[in-house]
Amino acid sequence: MSFQIDVITLFPDLIEQAAQYGVTGRAKENNLWQLKTWNPRDFTHDPYRTVDDRPYGGGPGMVMLAQPLKEAIQAAKKHQADQCIDSPKVIFLSPQGALLTHQKAVDLSLGAGLILLSARYEGVDQRLIDRYVDEEISIGEYVLSGGELPALVLMDAVLRHLPGVLGDSRSAEQESFVGHWLDTPHYTRPEVFEDMAVPPVLLSGHHAQIERWRHEQAVIKTWQKRPDMLAHQPLSGDDKKIVESLIAQQLNKEQ
Repeated sequence: MSFQIDVITLFPDLIEQAAQYGVTGRAKENNLWQLKTWNPRDFTHDPYRTVDDRPYGGGPGMVMLAQPLKEAIQAAKKHQADQCIDSPKVIFLSPQGALLTHQKAVDLSLGAGLILLSARYEGVDQRLIDRYVDEEISIGEYVLSGGELPALVLMDAVLRHLPGVLGDSRSAEQESFVGHWLDTPHYTRPEVFEDMAVPPVLLSGHHAQIERWRHEQAVIKTWQKRPDMLAHQPLSGDDKKIVESLIAQQLNKEQ
């Protein structure tokens, strides 16, 4: 059974077009996952297909109505139920949500399907969120004009963890944030580019030494770019020595 993603959006073409490209696009062609979009305007009951109104209490902007979104969510749930997917998680892409992380993407990939609510305007009627949304997720501490880009980001982050989506399963295992480290540096042909040579160890053919070098570089890069990540994990003996050496080098430069 394919992984199913239903997206509720006022701009279904944007989602559907973006889903055709890259690794996830090829995976969709290979039936590893399926996409269906739902436009809230199709669930309105007035001649103007109204999906928003002014907020109670005043204030700027418009608020998306609960009723069309409710019916869209119900239609998406029925669609997934018809494919024997029970209780798919309904996720609202919101700057107020918990930050999307590698582990969250992995966890979401373990289910059979997702329903993503991609909103516009000033916000969504809170009653709809309280009753029909299971989780709010943010892709960063900033505000966008709508939830379509966050939905696409979440989709890509989740789908790459499905079996068969990546050409080599080791790709997902060696990426940044797997094992709490940033990714190791990568090199390809030519061996020399603008007087910069590929590290000799990568040309040695000695796999154990290459793996050791890659791990050391991942620790170094994490310390240089995201030292906050080191504060949340215990360091092994070798990793601790690497970090202590980096700290000593920095102190020597500062003296």
